[in-house]
Amino acid sequence: MERGAKTFARGWRPRTGLPPLPGPLYWGLISGPGAPRRRSIQVSTPASTIAARASANQATSRHELFFFNYFRLGQAAVYTALAFRPEHMNWPALPEPVIARVFALAYLLAALVMVARTRHTLHRPVLIVSIGLTLDIAAAMLALVLMHDVRMGVAMMLAVNIATGALLLPFRISMFFAALATLGMLGHSVFDLTEADPSDREFAEYGLFGAAYFACASLCYVLGRNIRASEALAEQRGIDLANLSQVNELIIRRMKTGVLLVDEGNRIHQLNESAWMLMGNPSADQRDLGSLAPELSRRLYHWRASGKLDESATMLADGTPEVVPRFTRLAPNDDSHVLIFLDDTSLVSRRAEELTLSSLGRLSASIAHEIRNPLAAIHYSAQLLAESTDMNDTDLRMVEIINNHCSRLNEIIENILQLSRRERSRPETLDLGQWVHHFVTEYRQGNDLGSDILRAVSGSEPVAAVADPQHLQQVIWNLVQNALRYGRLPGEPARVMLVARHSEAGIPILEVIDRGPGIPPKVAAQIFEPFFTTHEYGTGLGLYLARQMAEANQAALEYVRVAGGGSCFRISLTPPARTAAAAPVAVRA
Repeated sequence: MERGAKTFARGWRPRTGLPPLPGPLYWGLISGPGAPRRRSIQVSTPASTIAARASANQATSRHELFFFNYFRLGQAAVYTALAFRPEHMNWPALPEPVIARVFALAYLLAALVMVARTRHTLHRPVLIVSIGLTLDIAAAMLALVLMHDVRMGVAMMLAVNIATGALLLPFRISMFFAALATLGMLGHSVFDLTEADPSDREFAEYGLFGAAYFACASLCYVLGRNIRASEALAEQRGIDLANLSQVNELIIRRMKTGVLLVDEGNRIHQLNESAWMLMGNPSADQRDLGSLAPELSRRLYHWRASGKLDESATMLADGTPEVVPRFTRLAPNDDSHVLIFLDDTSLVSRRAEELTLSSLGRLSASIAHEIRNPLAAIHYSAQLLAESTDMNDTDLRMVEIINNHCSRLNEIIENILQLSRRERSRPETLDLGQWVHHFVTEYRQGNDLGSDILRAVSGSEPVAAVADPQHLQQVIWNLVQNALRYGRLPGEPARVMLVARHSEAGIPILEVIDRGPGIPPKVAAQIFEPFFTTHEYGTGLGLYLARQMAEANQAALEYVRVAGGGSCFRISLTPPARTAAAAPVAVRA
């Protein structure tokens, strides 16, 4: 554990931007009144990957679309300035100045509208860019006609439009607009060749510009695709890192071991749920370790001063389990922050008890197998003696005692073997209303109840539950047997009810209710522990095995005291809808 703590310390550093976790003071608490709320944990799935890429693509499109529209606005401003040049300037020549000015103002107005509508068109970038490129090419062709002297500048600015559009458009559409611009340029050149002074140089220049348009469109398309892929990958990596960080925080928060982060001023910065409970559920404003847990603060001071660790158990607050504290620095030779691990000794004791019980069960099973053969021989011999005609009443009584004790011993062996045997539950959907009536009928046929009363109670509506019928039969048989044996008042017959119903929350429930004296609270707290019994002939394994089989069927067995006298053993089963994908569970039976 110490080595793991050091590894954790080397890979972790305190952060001041962690969101607060639910509860008064949990792992993830930060100082300051303006702490952000807890973020929900995201899990990386194909859907989230697609969403991440879409988000990255939209972010990329937003920047490029803004640039595209602002460049168009600057382009329109250049055309407007050229169209409204002063009268004394002879360049550029404007054959039709009025038409040129109307064209420039119209293009400027269209550019302004597209800039203003940029945020509203982010979800349709291909359509908007296609419309914009169509407008740019048409404006460039008109500029070539109306402002022939600036044809080189117009052709170069159009190259920027084609390249920017290729960053956002699919490859085929990018090539289409490059071809459209090239044809427009060459068409204008051909139109000029029909005039009085044709120029081969102008035709060649427009052809070279067309080649440049195709090259810029191809290169910018590849560049845009790589940018989008890189940003999507970075976005996904960011989501994965955020997921991993929050999963790590969740693991730390849910650890059974308490974890605290304390600074050099003995102030608690962060702690997980286990530490919060082990320290007596302090409020969020209580962060001084010395006032919350003086003994823990004393041990931390002693460890910082001498480097020695006191490994004895201590209780940090009234009513909390004893813990064994351990300390580790976040960085070597740095006492600014210390991680404190609080090991709950009750968990260790419970684990040791489980291991002891498991070992005892295996040992008892091996002994039971060895006892069973001679026990069978004794029982068989006693039965043969009972059939003899030469025995007097005293001998017959002795044989009866032998048979009774052999039966009791065989029952003990069966319980021990069940304790060590593991079977798999085979759950089925049952109608508990019909099941309890069938069980009561079968029990009456196989057992002589005498004056005792056993009856089934169920409503008219079906009570559906999922359980292994064989396991449920064993559990209810054990509970009914105990109710008939112990759930009676002195001198009166036992009155036992087997009830199938729904709880207020809609959970299917089976109850075995008797009208006996009930179970004292001190005894009721221990009745499900193995080998605990108040009867001189009991084994203390019946109720323990019943609870084990109930838990293996995803059910809960509990004792409920009945008002007015009596006992109720309640089994809360699982409804069918909750176990549609449930797998068989190993069970001690």
